[in-house]
Amino acid sequence: MKFAALVAIVPEEQEAKAIDIAKQTGAGGVTILDARGIAAQEKRTFLGLTYEGSQSVLLFVLERKLSLQVMKALADELKLKEHAKGVVFTVPLEHLAGIDTGQIERFEERIKDDL
Repeated sequence: MKFAALVAIVPEEQEAKAIDIAKQTGAGGVTILDARGIAAQEKRTFLGLTYEGSQSVLLFVLERKLSLQVMKALADELKLKEHAKGVVFTVPLEHLAGIDTGQIERFEERIKDDL
């Protein structure tokens, strides 16, 4: 079975919505990291201070086919192509240890259903 890491970097206020979308699409657990970001064009705010937006980095380990479905759902539902207020991407995983066996069983069931 092939796995991928799906990484979604979204504004902090969209964190809960992004997690809900991913779970509804079939994702299980998620690791959440707090982050700050500066866009290519720095935004100037009051008194000339640069605004650094608070962001959430969501990390999912998913079966490769499912990772693409979750990525597309996040991009569509959060309108990432229109608003450019986040990014989502996958990275193939070659070696993996410590994944919940229940998650592997759910992946296997999905594969059987697809056959």
